[in-house]
Amino acid sequence: MRLNENTMLLGKRVVLVPYTSEHVPRYHEWMQSEDLQRLTASEPLTLEQEYGMQRSWREDTDKCTFIVLDAEKWRAQPGPSEESCMTGDVNLFLTDLEDPTLGEIEVMIAEPSCRGRGFGTEAALLMMSYGGREQRLPGGDTQTDNDGTRAAVASGEDQLRGREALQR
Repeated sequence: MRLNENTMLLGKRVVLVPYTSEHVPRYHEWMQSEDLQRLTASEPLTLEQEYGMQRSWREDTDKCTFIVLDAEKWRAQPGPSEESCMTGDVNLFLTDLEDPTLGEIEVMIAEPSCRGRGFGTEAALLMMSYGGREQRLPGGDTQTDNDGTRAAVASGEDQLRGREALQR
């Protein structure tokens, strides 16, 4: 979905970034796992087919996809490289385009070492918050949920300053 192509969601444990072509090689590597194929009801794809899927998801008006990054690793990175911080993905599917309040969220924590650490829970909560408020929250705003979790919605150039927002 083009709506989130310049949006980053910052949480305590995870950072959600739009699924771009830079993420495809690592994503493709994950999806070679027979276990993940079975759990996600996916068929094995070639790398070229995976690039095509990424492009189609970016253009689709009823899907919103983010890659889930390990926030701790991401903050420690000196540059914008994200591949080594990838843990999975989270998707929002709009099930009724006439009623944008209806949808389905799907989370996959593909990296086995990242499972059981709360990444999936936080990714789902960030996605619900984004999906429910995206029409009202301009990029760069920060919100605090009832449990004290801070989530910053950063867009465009603000993404470069995202690491600083997480460290505050």
